[in-house]
Amino acid sequence: MPTTTHTLEVPGAVLTYDIHEPQQLSEHPPLFVFGSPMGASGFERLVSLLDDRVVITYDPRMMERSHLTEGGEVSVEIHGDDLHRVVEAAGRGPVDAFGSSGGAQAALPWVIAHPGDVRTLVAHEPPLTLLLPDADVLRQVSADIVETYQQRGFGPAMAKFMQLVMHTGEFTQEYLDRPEPDPAQFGLPTEDDGFREDPLLAHNMAMPPYLPDAEALKATGVRIVPAIGAEGAGSMARRGGEALGALLGVDPVVFPGDHGGFTVNDWAPNNDPAAFAEKLREVLDSGPR
Repeated sequence: MPTTTHTLEVPGAVLTYDIHEPQQLSEHPPLFVFGSPMGASGFERLVSLLDDRVVITYDPRMMERSHLTEGGEVSVEIHGDDLHRVVEAAGRGPVDAFGSSGGAQAALPWVIAHPGDVRTLVAHEPPLTLLLPDADVLRQVSADIVETYQQRGFGPAMAKFMQLVMHTGEFTQEYLDRPEPDPAQFGLPTEDDGFREDPLLAHNMAMPPYLPDAEALKATGVRIVPAIGAEGAGSMARRGGEALGALLGVDPVVFPGDHGGFTVNDWAPNNDPAAFAEKLREVLDSGPR
């Protein structure tokens, strides 16, 4: 797909976004695909499989080609403002939207603040911890990961994050008392390199948790489709997607694969991006025009 890349100065950051054009004129609405902190590069395979429509991708403000400027802040709501700014700058709205993980979470304040930007939002496994019964324990787990990063660096903190996302079921007090995981068992460095600007550990994990407003979301008129992966039952991310469905009174749509079902990697070699893209196309094309 022919691609053009653009930069956009916004309060506290410079954003980079891409517009991928189909080879032939398309009647489909443009699609904005995004994650957080995952940047555009994480969606390359999915974008290549959605070549029947314009696709917009971007790097969140602290990720890859984008960067924070002096005084730049990061919060769920600021990420949501950035989504609006990209769509406005691209001049292709209203769009369909697929948000993954933290991107799905950021899309919720976006559609509340700018409902005219979006036709259909597919919110795939947002980490909405405040909707979960174990929210207090999860708050403590997240705070410990952030503190570990600031005190000891990437390896020990990322090992704790990996332990978090691999856990199934509710988090209890006993989880907090578990021995610390060994970074080496995940192939992570054990030495501290002194870097403290990791997009996940320094920024997204440190954001105040976001509590979505069901009535405000319903009042937008945007078609919001909570989505979960077929794999990963009991994981925090899937539970977040299920909780969003319960909040809105709808059943979440099940997509192939796990939390990152749109890509294949060493952690998830059995994902099927083509099947994921086909499911996404089916969901989007069944929405309003």
